[in-house]
Amino acid sequence: MTVIKVGLVDDQELFTSGLALIVDSQKDLAACWQARNGREALDCQAATRADVTLMDVRMPVMNGLQAIKRWFGGRVIVLTTFDDEDYLTEALAHGASGFLVKDSAPRDILAAVRTVHAGDAVISPRSTRQLLARVQPVLRSSTGVAQATQRVGLTAREVEVLTLVASGLSNAEIAEKLWISLPTVKTHVSQVFHKTGSRDRVQAVLWACAHGVITRDKLLKELMLATDVPL
Repeated sequence: MTVIKVGLVDDQELFTSGLALIVDSQKDLAACWQARNGREALDCQAATRADVTLMDVRMPVMNGLQAIKRWFGGRVIVLTTFDDEDYLTEALAHGASGFLVKDSAPRDILAAVRTVHAGDAVISPRSTRQLLARVQPVLRSSTGVAQATQRVGLTAREVEVLTLVASGLSNAEIAEKLWISLPTVKTHVSQVFHKTGSRDRVQAVLWACAHGVITRDKLLKELMLATDVPL
């Protein structure tokens, strides 16, 4: 069994200690280091590579957003009490793979770590509304799907793959659906990331929604954790 190494970053040591206990209670997860600010986190990551890092935003010395801009070799979930759209959009723009508020249930935080490690993205239900508020004005001003995709050079097949990514399909599922090989799918996905300037699936899906390639419902399906919150 592969154990997912988890880094924890927060200036409140009591919080990271409690989170470490929760993480270490899982057989497939292990808290590999704790840091009090972004500078310490970068040093810890250089010494011991975490697969997924849970990072606060407001910290002394170097805040979470500054650290994310410099991050390497792993994925980051922003975990904060500040459910603010500016933090959300900036964190995602700089490569974060998730955004959760600290009062999320432990099971949701653990599920988020596993989801992000698998290559997908997570955003708290409350934050998703704010994200849509930012994306939809861009969508309304879009000059059309064809122009947007042609501008960045996406082929018809790459648009098809991007749409399936936004529907939540894995690479293997896309290969099966399109009757193509898994390596071919991976090549298409890599090209989509490169042409849209996306680091991972969440950024590619946001690009697709902003330019009308996918609908609001598909954006929600890809980005939201399971929730009963009405849309």
